[in-house]
Amino acid sequence: MSAFTEALSDGAVVAKRNLIKVKRVPDLIVGSTLAPIMFVLLFAYVFGGSIAIPGLDYREFLMAGIFAQTVVFGASITGSGLAEDIKKGVIDRFRSLPMARSAVLIGRTTSDLVNNVIVIVVMSLTGLIVGWRIHSSPLEALAGFGLLLLFAYAVSWGMAIVGLMVRSPEVFNNASFIVIFPLTFIANTFVQESNLPGPLKTFAEWNPVSAVTAAARELFGNTNPMAPPADVWPLQHPVLMTLIWVVVFLVIFVPLAIRQYRKAVSR
Repeated sequence: MSAFTEALSDGAVVAKRNLIKVKRVPDLIVGSTLAPIMFVLLFAYVFGGSIAIPGLDYREFLMAGIFAQTVVFGASITGSGLAEDIKKGVIDRFRSLPMARSAVLIGRTTSDLVNNVIVIVVMSLTGLIVGWRIHSSPLEALAGFGLLLLFAYAVSWGMAIVGLMVRSPEVFNNASFIVIFPLTFIANTFVQESNLPGPLKTFAEWNPVSAVTAAARELFGNTNPMAPPADVWPLQHPVLMTLIWVVVFLVIFVPLAIRQYRKAVSR
């Protein structure tokens, strides 16, 4: 068996362990689904009436942004879970087993990807209830969901690095919030980036979250065909830009996460 195959096999075992934990502690999945539902209802019924999107119903504009925000926050579960495993000594037990070093990270990111799938299903049903509709083909819609999950998976490797650097999930939650909150709000998630002031507008145009949000809107058919094209390349080609971000994140974060894991287990 090759080292790569062994890592995948061991990672599948770790992923199963994490999913069994979710099954035994259902509060974990309930907590991660209630917040997105609250955001959908809050923006759709409270703020939606005062945010105008020319040529498009705000609820259809909103859902791609909520999806993007939710999968990014869902990716942070990877870092929080690793920090908790380090704190409880679970990583030390893994270290004593004859398993690939990368298996813990593969298993953790994979199980959290499954969690994001569940959350997206719940959010989609909520969106349909409040009036969101998909106007593209089933294949394009599946591509939209797949792109969101792929982006979240790439981000989760970055979250793994932070989770392995800190000593507790509480510290990780505080650190990740400082990064995730501006990334998901200084973007085109809830308002058009063109309405933001100078520096914030530039940041939003090149923000990876804006790219994946715009890509999801395009693939779901939730765009105004009469709207003028975006001013910057990332939003003119959001699907391609999102795939570029995914590749960049994986190339950078995967080796760094494995390296940080080795440091963490040697402490």
